[in-house]
Amino acid sequence: MMGRRLWIALVLASTLGAQVPRKPKLVVAVVVDQFRYDYLTRFRADYHGGLDRMLRQGAVFTNAHYVQAPTVTAVGHSIIMTGAMPSVSGIVGNTWLDRNSGKHVTSVCDWDYQVVGAATPEQGKRCDDADPASPKRLLVSTVGDELRNRDERSKVFGISLKARSAILPSGHRANGAFWFDDKTGVFVSSTYYGEQLPLWVREFNQRKLPDQFLNANWKGFESWNFHPDPGSLRPYEKLPASPWANELLEGLAEKAIDAEKLGQRDATDLLTLSFSANDYVGHQTGPDTPEVRDMAIRTDQLLGKLMDLVAERVGAENALFVLSADHGVAPAPETEQQRKMPGGYISVDVEDLVRTTLVRSFGPGDYIQGVVDNAIYLNHKTLDDKKIDVTPLYRAVSEALFRVPQAHVARVFTKEQLSGGLAGDPIGRAMSNGFNPARSGDILLLFEPYFMPKQRPSAKTTHFTPYNYDTHVPVIFFGAGVKAGWRQEKIEVNDIAPTLAALMDVETPSGAFGRVLTEILAAQ
Repeated sequence: MMGRRLWIALVLASTLGAQVPRKPKLVVAVVVDQFRYDYLTRFRADYHGGLDRMLRQGAVFTNAHYVQAPTVTAVGHSIIMTGAMPSVSGIVGNTWLDRNSGKHVTSVCDWDYQVVGAATPEQGKRCDDADPASPKRLLVSTVGDELRNRDERSKVFGISLKARSAILPSGHRANGAFWFDDKTGVFVSSTYYGEQLPLWVREFNQRKLPDQFLNANWKGFESWNFHPDPGSLRPYEKLPASPWANELLEGLAEKAIDAEKLGQRDATDLLTLSFSANDYVGHQTGPDTPEVRDMAIRTDQLLGKLMDLVAERVGAENALFVLSADHGVAPAPETEQQRKMPGGYISVDVEDLVRTTLVRSFGPGDYIQGVVDNAIYLNHKTLDDKKIDVTPLYRAVSEALFRVPQAHVARVFTKEQLSGGLAGDPIGRAMSNGFNPARSGDILLLFEPYFMPKQRPSAKTTHFTPYNYDTHVPVIFFGAGVKAGWRQEKIEVNDIAPTLAALMDVETPSGAFGRVLTEILAAQ
């Protein structure tokens, strides 16, 4: 009897073991900032490096979407490695109004720490991208956090040009996060991670690689000038929108792999790498330009270079790559007009329109505490002092906005609506997914498709909406434990984190909404 039970146990163990995917020694999570899904297909013939390899040998999802708004850098980078909606993660935008301090804060700024590798700026009325940073505002765990919770020997690092893109994917327990300082031309960090930069980062900075690019010409696009504007205090301010900025990131990633022996020890390691330059270029040109195509081709080549190094150091069979983007982007209004499509810049000052409406409807008063992107934060002290019921206030604002066609407002959402969740309406659900009562505004505006507020002089387009051009992004898994193939079923970007957790055999991140993509898990 005991022999039969032992035999059954061995058979079950063997069967279950056959379903367990190979656990990777190194996971590389690549986020290409502002990389629409159609860049994979439009430029496919130009890819001969890493993207080509992924498209031929990876698990490719053709219909992956974000299902929240806003679709901006901080939100996308947080979702990819947490699986959490902004309603839970607290990352409701790149910036928002902190009601307690009255300040505009970024998703990662944190004055409890200092900048490491460059001078810490003086604290201002608003958080700035150059300010000290940490993951404190992220309310949930990341895949990297769960990895280090399981095994303290595991190492997690985040690299990007932007602080939010280095910090949010790597998480609270990362060994380090590094981003580019455009005043000094070096990669910096925060005392949250340590009192000084690792030796390998300092050695990389000492090479002063950015200096050689200030005088360089972008082949085929010689009109681009990378010198700072006269009087600028940021000598490297134009370098992020260059074809070489991503090269710096890939070079630092290689240095991290070699110096930290990532994937070459008796533990699983995680590297998050965000190619930010695509976003800087895309904002200035729009998605339908030769510059964007050239950046996509260069990204393909850099990925191939990084994958070759990982294969050499770690072994291709021991590495897992996942690639996605933090958001898409709207076509430039000028391009849409040439195509006889709708779209344009909004000429109406929406904030002024709302202020005027409130004064006319409820008498003189300071009704707006602040406006961040499409979010209006009401001054609750004024409302309390004047004993104003918000229901007629919301109605007055909505009616005023809809009476002005030039405002191109498609929907107006209130805090009360979004706090309760909006069922049955994909747009409403997306806005609700992106809403956190403690951090989001009282009134959120959604503009008509292809319409956007006037951009700064150096920019032609932006991204923010729940429309497909902003939500449809690549999702590709490639490497250890992954079954290759193209899949057309609709998935959510939130599915990446729980799938990675399954492949890495760690706990699912605390706020993850997504599902494990079991269809791509290969038997060992």
